[in-house]
Amino acid sequence: MILVAAVGNLWLGDDGFAGEVAKRLRERGVPEDVAVADFGTGGLDLAYEVMRGYDALVLVDVSRQHGEPGTLYVMEVDPDTIEAGIEDGAMIDPHGMDPQTVLRFVKATGGWPGKVVVVACEPDQVEEVSLGLSPRVEAAVDRAVDLVVETVEELRCTSYR
Repeated sequence: MILVAAVGNLWLGDDGFAGEVAKRLRERGVPEDVAVADFGTGGLDLAYEVMRGYDALVLVDVSRQHGEPGTLYVMEVDPDTIEAGIEDGAMIDPHGMDPQTVLRFVKATGGWPGKVVVVACEPDQVEEVSLGLSPRVEAAVDRAVDLVVETVEELRCTSYR
């Protein structure tokens, strides 16, 4: 089973990118062995869902990589680069866990999925409260849906078949 997990805050402009990708994926339809969910800012919910045991995880998010807004990236997460655990005394905000913290938490609890891939978009604006995507990020959504579908197909062929 593969989980496609959208994360982001739709109240912060382009940070709502992943939610729109998830919506269009559900409209298009996905294979029975693929789950699509929009976790918004519910990082702890995402962590618990991942710990249910998936063969692969595709995280959809925005990521500042210093490219042009609307640029899409596919990045495979090497589990060896993720430190397990939460530092002693660190607070966990269940509504503010970024993907890096989610993966640290999941790794610490032994729930790491077989493969983790991030499909991300270079945002234009995520710092101020606003609804809706900027034009260049909006233009990237359908391309991102296609990219997620391609990534899922690759994972279905290599992860557990």
